[in-house]
Amino acid sequence: MNVILAQTDTTVGFLSQDSHQLYEIKSRVSSKPFIKVFDSFKSLGSAGQRVPKIHKKYLRNSKKTTFIVKNNSFRIAQSELNSACIRNLTWSYSTSANESGKKFKRDFCEKKADIIVEDSHGLEEKSSSAIYRLSKVKKRRLR
Repeated sequence: MNVILAQTDTTVGFLSQDSHQLYEIKSRVSSKPFIKVFDSFKSLGSAGQRVPKIHKKYLRNSKKTTFIVKNNSFRIAQSELNSACIRNLTWSYSTSANESGKKFKRDFCEKKADIIVEDSHGLEEKSSSAIYRLSKVKKRRLR
């Protein structure tokens, strides 16, 4: 699978359906999972990810937010579907485009990515997504 470098709805990120490639690129411990980004709520449901009924409206109305349900983290893509190579993926693993614990460096990212998706706005590091843990009865902000 290819590793794609693109401006996501939150920050510059690596996208791939192969988590092992992302672990290698980031020099990240394999016990720390990646966020799974879905292109739609339909894809989220098809993947078997269930969201507690009490939180469904909140999830549909949220932007730039990552959710954790039963130790599975996911986000619904808002603006990253501007390229055909990304639009054809119903899901992908996502991580910030940098070495683990370091700042964004364009030359590092370009060397590690197989495909670079860049529009007229370019690639820029922005703030990361908010993270909420959802349980059957409550939500808790983690970041």
